[in-house]
Amino acid sequence: MLFPALLSIALGLTAAVAAASPLKIELSPAPGNPAAPRMGDRLAFHSVITNTGQQPIDGVIAWVGLLKVDPGHEQPVDLEDWSAQKAVTQSTLPPGGTIEVDWPLRLIEDGHYRLVASAVSRSGEIATSPLADFSVQRKPVVESSRVLPVAFGVPLLLLALLLHRSGLSSIFRRATRA
Repeated sequence: MLFPALLSIALGLTAAVAAASPLKIELSPAPGNPAAPRMGDRLAFHSVITNTGQQPIDGVIAWVGLLKVDPGHEQPVDLEDWSAQKAVTQSTLPPGGTIEVDWPLRLIEDGHYRLVASAVSRSGEIATSPLADFSVQRKPVVESSRVLPVAFGVPLLLLALLLHRSGLSSIFRRATRA
């Protein structure tokens, strides 16, 4: 009983702090993204971080987080393999000023994902974007139409060469003449 009450208080405080922050973040998929992304494709997301306050904000750091949300496999995703873009910094963001950032992703695993952009300032202002949901479809890594001819052809070719080199082919020719 106590845990749900504490959780709602914590979420309320987080929302109040975020609402009071002069940092606002918009996050949207790039227009060139594939409609049905598959493993190996690349996606990009565009964020705009705005100082809606009346004072400059010093030491702004922005980054993205990726969450896998497949039922039973919910977990944060390490962006090391997904993106080379780690974080963006700006020493001062003036009132009304913006920082625009493109976040490229290389899709390496199928599933359902949520991306969020976050920013924090040196003085503790923090903001997060709305979540951007996307799904990645599995892409077959091995295509049988390309693999089977090689899988069967190479052993047969090696066997034919072995028979020819060992002279067994002349034995078979004599046996078929008789």
